[in-house]
Amino acid sequence: MSEFDLGRRRVMQVVGAGLLLPGLAPAVIASVKDRPVLTEGVQSGDLQGDRAMIWSRSDRPARMVVEWDTRSQFSNPRRFVSALADSRSDFTARVELTGLPRDQAIFYRVHFEDAQSGVASEPWLGHLRSVPQFKRNIRFVWSGDTVGQGFGINPDIGGMRIYEAMRLRLPDFFIHSGDTIYADGPVPAQITTEGGRIWRNLTTEAKSKVAETLDEYRGNYRYNLMDENVRRFNAEVPQIWQWDDHEVVNNWSPGKQLDERYQTKDIHSLVGRARQAWLEYAPMRRQKADGGGRIYRKLGYGPLLDVFVLDMRSYREANDANLGAAKPFLGREQLNWLKRELKQSRAQWKVIAADMPIGLGVPDGEVSPGVPRWEAVANGDPGEAQGRELEIAELLGYLRKHQVRNYVWLTADVHYCAAHHYHPEHAAFQDFEPFWEFVAGPLNAGSFGPNALDKTFGPEVVFQKAPPAQNTSPFAGYQFFGEVNIDGQSGEMSVVLRDLEGVAVFEKKLQPV
Repeated sequence: MSEFDLGRRRVMQVVGAGLLLPGLAPAVIASVKDRPVLTEGVQSGDLQGDRAMIWSRSDRPARMVVEWDTRSQFSNPRRFVSALADSRSDFTARVELTGLPRDQAIFYRVHFEDAQSGVASEPWLGHLRSVPQFKRNIRFVWSGDTVGQGFGINPDIGGMRIYEAMRLRLPDFFIHSGDTIYADGPVPAQITTEGGRIWRNLTTEAKSKVAETLDEYRGNYRYNLMDENVRRFNAEVPQIWQWDDHEVVNNWSPGKQLDERYQTKDIHSLVGRARQAWLEYAPMRRQKADGGGRIYRKLGYGPLLDVFVLDMRSYREANDANLGAAKPFLGREQLNWLKRELKQSRAQWKVIAADMPIGLGVPDGEVSPGVPRWEAVANGDPGEAQGRELEIAELLGYLRKHQVRNYVWLTADVHYCAAHHYHPEHAAFQDFEPFWEFVAGPLNAGSFGPNALDKTFGPEVVFQKAPPAQNTSPFAGYQFFGEVNIDGQSGEMSVVLRDLEGVAVFEKKLQPV
């Protein structure tokens, strides 16, 4: 058994409960009540070159100390210390590990030291595999939609078990495709589901109402981190987060009209609080752009893979009928960035991580009687590109002109899984090369679908699996994640859609061009 596998087993044995290992005693011995506590565990994320982000949270003002080594015995640890974590960041902290050897098992341990006394918490262990320098096999998973439609942590079924199914696939990293929380979705003590079966939830005050205050948004993240499956997954699998609508409120855009549940009626105020909470809890490298809050970014993972993380929420105009002239969706700056970065990419595969699908109609009520309002790119009109579709048309035409090949779209949002093939022969807009879009989710939420396809870009359903009725509970098993495998020698990409138990329901193999 390799050092990485031995270390993985050792971490698995302790990480769920944050147990103290022999030889890892805190620097200052104190009673349990005097020590800081890491109740939410650890996370790693945004691997890039020789760097990785490490996140955790204390229960009091403290500094996070991270030690890492390439051996699980920590015989030669390197030490990093965070800035003070206090109430201004909800006691969350992050540090960026630097100087990581490429393509190595990296074991890390995290503890907090009290800002006043220096008393140390017990450590929590985690591990990751650093970014490869040369070609090797790559596996990663993606999905979205956690704790939606009132389906929270159900102790009767072992909590959010799909996170355990993903962990057991031993992925190099995970892309959370948005709806990391459901800030607009209270979690009741129980829900009556199909066939009269009772779904029972763990509950908290923060999840008892829609989130409006900053602390209520923060409480939604703390709720998800109560789940042992999630904490264990976070400590073993580096993550790439993006956001969508439910981090704020369903289908939000600048024109969102809030319902009677909200005392705050200004959508911009809610967005500001929600973005702050998201940035505090995401294991993400902060960027200087947008006042330090920009979410879209590129992450390179060796010579075989670049990941382009989109933000389809922050720069859009208000949801409307989505017809006529071009309407901002990605926004000009993000669209230009995406075109430029895709053109310059030398990676064999280019994964576009989108928080919403391109060709599926996602309705958002009506603008007026008989005139639908649209939430995503598509507008239900199979003709030439209009409205938000014009940004996608510009992007696809640009990629064809500059012969950018081997790009794949991965997304979630619609609460079922599907594989769509886009081809100009079937499209009204034809200035593009064929490509694939794969849809996964939800992780732990109600299941819906399938949605209708808009033929503007010529998508065809190659596979889909959706529930027999809308808002089907996780009991029914229609929870899905996607898995991507890239062969280090041939370069072949295999995309697999898996269910709640990790069983494959669809696979497509793609050859690089």
